[in-house]
Parts: sequence; C-alpha cells; structure tokens
Amino acid sequence: MFEDKRRSVLFLGIALVALTGCATSGPGSSDVARALRARGLDPSSVVIPYEISEEMREWVHRAVPAEVQTEKRLDRLLNAIVGPSLGIQYEARYTGTAQEVFKKRKANCLAFTSLFVGLAREIGLPVLYLDVDDIEKFEKEGDLVVVSGHVSAGYDSGAAMRILDFSAAPPAEYRKVSPMSDLTAIALFHSNRGAELLRAGKNREALDWLRKAVAIDPELGRAWINYGVALRRAGDTAEAEAAYRRALEADPAALSAYQNLAALLRLRGQEKEAEDLLAISSRLGSRNPFLYISLGDLSFVHGRTEEARRFYRKAMRLVGKSAEPYAAMGLLSLSKGDTGDARKWLRKATAIDRENRRVKQLAGKLAGQG
Repeated sequence: MFEDKRRSVLFLGIALVALTGCATSGPGSSDVARALRARGLDPSSVVIPYEISEEMREWVHRAVPAEVQTEKRLDRLLNAIVGPSLGIQYEARYTGTAQEVFKKRKANCLAFTSLFVGLAREIGLPVLYLDVDDIEKFEKEGDLVVVSGHVSAGYDSGAAMRILDFSAAPPAEYRKVSPMSDLTAIALFHSNRGAELLRAGKNREALDWLRKAVAIDPELGRAWINYGVALRRAGDTAEAEAAYRRALEADPAALSAYQNLAALLRLRGQEKEAEDLLAISSRLGSRNPFLYISLGDLSFVHGRTEEARRFYRKAMRLVGKSAEPYAAMGLLSLSKGDTGDARKWLRKATAIDRENRRVKQLAGKLAGQG
C-alpha cells in the first residue's frame, strides 16, 4: 500500500473556476537552488520538473505573441497545449518533466501541470501548482494500493485565484484547494518517479528518488509514505516504521500512513497497536475500500463474521471495478457452509477479474468441495 500522487483525470476540455484568495508566484531558480543547498542537496542533482528548453521558449512565444492581452494569453496558451499543435495524450503512469512531455506528447496530470507552469511563466503569467485534496482514487496492484489525488494549476489574477482544470468533466466544486510551493512540487515529482519505479519492481532505483523527495521537502507526508514502502521492500523494517511515523508527523490526516504502519506492526505481532491505528484511520473517514477489506479480514480471522460482512459491503460501495470485496464475501459465505451464495459471489468476482488472487482462492475452495 502506498500513496501515489499521479493524477487520474483527462484533460480534453478547459474549465476556469474562481477560487477566493490568491497567492504569489513561485520562487525564482536562484531561490530554489539556495533552498536545496540549505537541505544539503546539490541543485544539479535535483530534477526541476517545470524547467523548459530553448525550443519550448521559441514555441510558446510563437503560440502566444506578446501583444496578446494578459487574460487572453492564458486562454491562448491553454488552447495551444491541448489543441492539435502539441496533441498531448493522457497517460496515468507517466510523470514526465515539462521537457519530456513536450517531446513525448504524453503526460499525467502532474506532468501536464509542470508543462503548463513552465510555459506560462516564460510568457509572464504568474501560475502556481495547486493541490486538490478532495479528489481520490484507489487501485490495487499486487501488494500495493495506489492512492491517486489531483494536482492542477492556478492563475493569480491579483484579485482571486483561478483554477485551470484539465478535464472533460464539468467544472468541479472543489472544497480543499491549496497553493503548492515549487519545492513541494519538485519533491512530489521525485516521489511520483519513485512510486512508478516501485510499481515496476525497481526498488533500488525507487529508493534513490524517494530519499531525495523527503530531503527536498521533509513536510511532504505522502513522500515519506512511499519511502517507507520502498524501505520495507528492501527489508529495512525499522527504517520503514520510522518513515511512516515521520509521515504522520508531517500529516496527521494521512490515512495511508496509519494503514501502512498498522500492516507493518501486524507482521511483528503487535496486533493491539495495529488495531488502534486502523481504528483511528477509520474514524478519519477513509474512502479507501481496501482499508475496509483489511478490517473485514481482521474481523473474519477473529470470528466476527457479521462485522466482517459489513466491512466487505462497505468496501463494495466504494471500490468501483475490483473483484476483491466480492471474492471476500464469497469466502465468508463458504465459511458459513453456504456454497450457493459463495458461487454467486464467485460469478460476480470472475466477471470483473478472474486472475485476482482472492478470486482464485475462492474458486479453488469451491472446486475442492466439487
């Protein structure tokens, strides 16, 4: 289980949404370099995701001439980026730099925002990264639960902040939007790269990116979570525990930190603290369906089958397209001797994903009862 801030929205359209309050534009390159040195980092070793090339400078000045009025320049730039001129395609698993996006014509939402920020600042538009905290998506890949949120760009007009949302959907009613500093955006980029390497099974490379992410911004809780996952996979459980606890210090509402730490403690047999952590994360109002599956499993193991059923049903309401909770319900029914109900749940689960580990477990048990 880890937190991965890659973004799961399509940017087929453009929406401008007013946001009360404004913020100043990001620091200059010399300020960023100074801040990195203060953190013990060589600036030349850090990837700056919004830096643009000379080719990109020439392109943006052609696409948005200087004589265009400021407000119209914003729209002109957006249209140039999403239109046929660049033809960028959405790819959820690609956190590229602005230069990589410009060359490869593909990006996730964080990468797209880096491209927009770099180009907009080149033509004098005070654009910021924005963190949208009230959008989350959950996916499961093997032993990882990927938690995706949303990042967008904001334009400071001087009177209000305008959210530039790259989406085919209607303008969203965001409740939790906050400006993100350039340093945090840089750390987030490194955290994403590390998360992508984790998903690819390249743990050693992931550790390098994630170690740098937490050094760039020690207050970025989600980077500590990813770093903890990489450390745990490397077999360093003590440092993984320390990373998860640092994540909680940085962000006491980071549900994935509670859940990852609880899973680690359970492996060590520290069931009481693990259950307490899961209880806290549940009270915080998690929308993570896999948390409820884990809680259901815990109840099932301890013989609280009706409680387990309630947890699994809650997971089903949240999960979207995943076979996990359906197979879990089937295994629960089978434990009660109701093979007919178990087969019903198996049919639903296999219609979604017959290769899922839990689905195969249920199918095997039913075949054994043949």
